[in-house]
Amino acid sequence: MKELAQIASAIQASKTMAIDTLAKQMKADGIDVIGFGAGEPDFNTPDHIKAAAELAIINNVTRYTPASGTAELKQAVCQRMREDCGLDYKPSQVIVSSGAKHCVYIALRALVNPGDEVILPAPYWVSYLELIKMMGGVPVVVSAEESAGFKMTAEQLAASITPKTKALILNNPNNPTGMVYSKEELRAIAKVCVEQDIYVISDEVYYSLLFDGVEWASFASLGEDVKERTILVNGVSKSYAMTGWRIGCALASEKITKVMANFLSHSTGSPSSVSQAAAVAALTGSQDCVETMRQAFEERRNYIVERVNAMDGVSCIKPEGAFYIMMNVKRLLGRTICGEKIENDDDFCSALLKHGLVATVPCSSSGAPGFVRWSYSASVENIRKGMDRLEKFLKEEPTV
Repeated sequence: MKELAQIASAIQASKTMAIDTLAKQMKADGIDVIGFGAGEPDFNTPDHIKAAAELAIINNVTRYTPASGTAELKQAVCQRMREDCGLDYKPSQVIVSSGAKHCVYIALRALVNPGDEVILPAPYWVSYLELIKMMGGVPVVVSAEESAGFKMTAEQLAASITPKTKALILNNPNNPTGMVYSKEELRAIAKVCVEQDIYVISDEVYYSLLFDGVEWASFASLGEDVKERTILVNGVSKSYAMTGWRIGCALASEKITKVMANFLSHSTGSPSSVSQAAAVAALTGSQDCVETMRQAFEERRNYIVERVNAMDGVSCIKPEGAFYIMMNVKRLLGRTICGEKIENDDDFCSALLKHGLVATVPCSSSGAPGFVRWSYSASVENIRKGMDRLEKFLKEEPTV
């Protein structure tokens, strides 16, 4: 048989999803595993959103919609961005697709030709690297150290730009670090992007989950010259506990959204009509549920950061948003724990899952070797149990 496509064959499976799948399989097999892998809120979708979906089904809103989303949902997206971020977009500047990840994919499809370079600050969400490669693009990874708050500087960005640079992917608040770029830091980065005429895919899906009153600004709000080069990605998954509903959105110039909409029309077609109706209710209804979840995540963050930093051999800096911590395990490398030699973060996560029954994500696949990501979107009870198990594991006391 002839060989498969070279680009497709080079794509690696998501390590986050692989670990989450393994943890769920272990649970199904009767093993008491606690999962901290997937970035999925443990809250249920709010009742008023579910009610809107039920009504849509009753009213037979179950047919194809326009490929890039319903007019009602596009208007709701514009309204939410105006109220929350001070951004003015027209519905014609919005596309809706099957999740924020899919929006990043479609954005890259609209921008990147084979051989184009896309700058990717590390640590990065694991899918970004593979998405760039899917286009035949060339990822240019710029490492941001823990001592710099895991944030790329404008100087680093400028130094990484070449004549082949087409775009920058910026994730703010960031997954996996939870760190947030200040408005001043964003202005400096935006200045470079405008001067060098490069596009920015700004993934802001965690923008409503900010802590300690931290300052935040949408990248697209930094001026018209910035906005016209920006594809703003957002969605309802994280803010409204709607991960399984699969609705994301992207906002950009009409020139870009037209290309994205054309691509959608020949690939996935429209997102679920029922999910779109639910998303309208989420965006236009009371936002009290968002604040309730934000406060809960902040309390969980405080607890997990305090526990980790009280343990020998590991540490983390305090994140400012999203629901992740990056645990530094570099002091453990070379040690043997529970009979397992820990040479890298993959070894650590494997040993912790095997002997501590805790599933976490190694960050070598996110451009940050020596770190492990914990998602504190788990319940308070599970976070406590997970921290207790980590503490036992580090003392070489296996859970099993």
